[in-house]
Amino acid sequence: MRRNPVQVSGDRIADPWGRRTPYGQGGQWPVRTDSCLAEGVREQDVHAWVRTASLLHSDGDAMDIAVRDGRIVGVRGRAGDRVNRGRLEPKDLYAWQANSSADRLTRPLVREGGRLVESDWPTAMDRIVTRSRELIGSQGPEAVAFYTSGQLFLEEYYTLAVLARAGIGTPHLDGNTRLCTATAAEALKQSFGSDGQPGSYEDIDHADAIALFGHNIAETQVVQWMRILDRLDGPDPPRLLCVDPRLTPVARRANVHLAPRPGTNVALLNALLGEVVRHGWTDPGFIARHTVGFEALRRQVEPCTARWASGICDVPAASIEEAAELLGTAGRLLSTVLQGFYQANQATAAAVQVNNLHLIRGMLGRPGAGVLQMNGQPTAENTRECGADGDLPGFRNWQNEAHVADLAHVWNVEPSAIPHDAPPTHAMKIFQLAEEGSVRMLWISATNPAVSLPELARIRSVLAREGLFTVVQDLFLTETARFADVVLPAATWGEKTGTFTNADRTVHLSEKAVDPPGEARPDLDVFLDYAARMGFEDKDGGRLVHWSGPEEAFEAWKRCSAGRPCDYTGLSYEKLRGPSGIQWPCTEHAPDGTDRLYGDGVDWAHPDRCETYGKDLVTGEPLGEEWYRSMNPDGKALIRPAPYIPPKEWPDESHPFHLTTGRTLYHFHTRTKTGRVPQLADAAPDVWVEIAAADAARLGLAEDDLVEVTTRRGALRGRLRIGSVRPGVLFVPFHYGYWDTPAGSAPAPGVPGRAANELIATVWDPVSKQPQFKTAAAALTLVGRDGGRDPDRPVPSAPPSAPPSA
Repeated sequence: MRRNPVQVSGDRIADPWGRRTPYGQGGQWPVRTDSCLAEGVREQDVHAWVRTASLLHSDGDAMDIAVRDGRIVGVRGRAGDRVNRGRLEPKDLYAWQANSSADRLTRPLVREGGRLVESDWPTAMDRIVTRSRELIGSQGPEAVAFYTSGQLFLEEYYTLAVLARAGIGTPHLDGNTRLCTATAAEALKQSFGSDGQPGSYEDIDHADAIALFGHNIAETQVVQWMRILDRLDGPDPPRLLCVDPRLTPVARRANVHLAPRPGTNVALLNALLGEVVRHGWTDPGFIARHTVGFEALRRQVEPCTARWASGICDVPAASIEEAAELLGTAGRLLSTVLQGFYQANQATAAAVQVNNLHLIRGMLGRPGAGVLQMNGQPTAENTRECGADGDLPGFRNWQNEAHVADLAHVWNVEPSAIPHDAPPTHAMKIFQLAEEGSVRMLWISATNPAVSLPELARIRSVLAREGLFTVVQDLFLTETARFADVVLPAATWGEKTGTFTNADRTVHLSEKAVDPPGEARPDLDVFLDYAARMGFEDKDGGRLVHWSGPEEAFEAWKRCSAGRPCDYTGLSYEKLRGPSGIQWPCTEHAPDGTDRLYGDGVDWAHPDRCETYGKDLVTGEPLGEEWYRSMNPDGKALIRPAPYIPPKEWPDESHPFHLTTGRTLYHFHTRTKTGRVPQLADAAPDVWVEIAAADAARLGLAEDDLVEVTTRRGALRGRLRIGSVRPGVLFVPFHYGYWDTPAGSAPAPGVPGRAANELIATVWDPVSKQPQFKTAAAALTLVGRDGGRDPDRPVPSAPPSAPPSA
């Protein structure tokens, strides 16, 4: 791939974190402004700088888009923003080039005679509306399902939620946030009664200990790793705990690195909690004032010693004790959690134990003392707020009739118009229903399940199923779009206006900088067009979706959020054009936003206000209103213990390795954008397989050997990398699909592919319904030595999992 000429300070591929700006505990993170401009373009040549934030991770890095002659010609970080203080990571710096990729979709496509052919918007929308009406009339509203993204704007999710829930009346609406952030939301609900991130990125500035549980922040929230690096290089650096089976850049800088056997996170956390309780490193006053359930936790963790966990997790008992001391004696503890816990065995139970640690230590609601149940996507928080993720908008409780009635009042519909006789359908169930034939129309927006979901051979068969009418709304002809009956060309970041909220509740406004190519339309315009054509009405005969643009949609959302945990009523587009980045809730009582939640107890756990009545952390079964009221009548935080239960799939003689999948900092999801950016594509051009040095020596394998990984679901081939993972474990990045391969299509049955999710089973956490991408059993065989490398494939300039500067 030809490298586009750009100007950027330093080599941000080999050194993705850039130069250090050290600072001490309690200080303000210094400004460092990063930028990237097209070759030959100087800042004084830029005609306009248009505000936005990153759309390729959940950091919410604020930036400005450089526009010249109606084209995007670069970006620069916004120095005054609370999130990044001017810094940008490699995807921020380079990915704007994908907007002008030559293979952007510019006209709708419809399937004719088995082929996708160019069409026009009236024809494409008429097919969608006609099919919708036919199915709703003959099969009922549950024949229609929507699967959306974590990359659209708030205004688009909210519009989609209104038209799906109240317009069509289907419970089948979820996002690919089910794959990355469902456990974050569920863990917060189980502990605090409602979703809502307790902590703030600014806690990094104040913490004296930072614990990262299954969170490779150096590659997933790269700018916040820069913030930690600057603290580590400054006076009074925080102590660092890393829990990860791989020797990541985070693990290399940690004071304590625990590399547990995959699938054993709950056992490890129970031992850490047991050590904290036994040593008296708790806050009895906080526990008494603000929590319920401590005695049950004490009983659960009492037998869970470091020696006990050592036998399960294969981690030295002394290291577990050292980690417990770090956690138990910190004066200001910040914990972060991500996919190493969320996509693993007992996902919600493990994430909840991290919350328990903070509850028994009283580490909430003050600078440096907080928990960040992280997101994987830039607008994952918005899907949760707006009800586009398998919940009701505004963190309302679908089991609480008063909450449903309140939402019905906002939408001016009867409560019966909003499906709530069962939980909203999660994504894994939606695809199961499509497989069984009860879902007959599936509208997919801004996501690529043909690469990102587990057990891809099964997903391809679902998407190809006769009788399933599939709509795909995207920028490119993705692997998923190739299965569609109608493909709608979408506008993207920089080509439309809207808001999005990052992982620590910071809201940014992203404004249109340039026109989209050809006939591509903003997703909001598509949803508004569909709602108008379908004639959705409220109970008085007025338009159900009564707004016509993004700012009106934002104002409608504000009315829906009023009085809820995610209250936006103090925000406006005009206000968001002022201070850069404002955290919700933002109200007349908190006009500048709210930096941390739960500074004086839990606000939303009361039985009348909570978002959930709780679930069993082992089975996922709802516990019900009666249980919740008896357990928590006063609305305190819930300390929820859980026993360790081994994974269903464990290595055996035929499949002796644990397989775990994950990310590299150079790509986002299925590389729909980053794979089209020369700098990023060249840095990580193809899939690879990581193995421990001891395992490689035992099997006689060498760096760059071509190997095949097999599980009971499928096979994958990739080049070998040695030394960054614990023995007995294989790691494969999940980003790689087929659009850029010579064949341009998925492998034939039985032929090894390059997509990691060919290997993953259709298994999900019983509580959050998030797939378990990290607990498969696998075998490894040699296919060819390094001399077999394809000379036409570029060699990466830096190992994506561990850049040389780490």
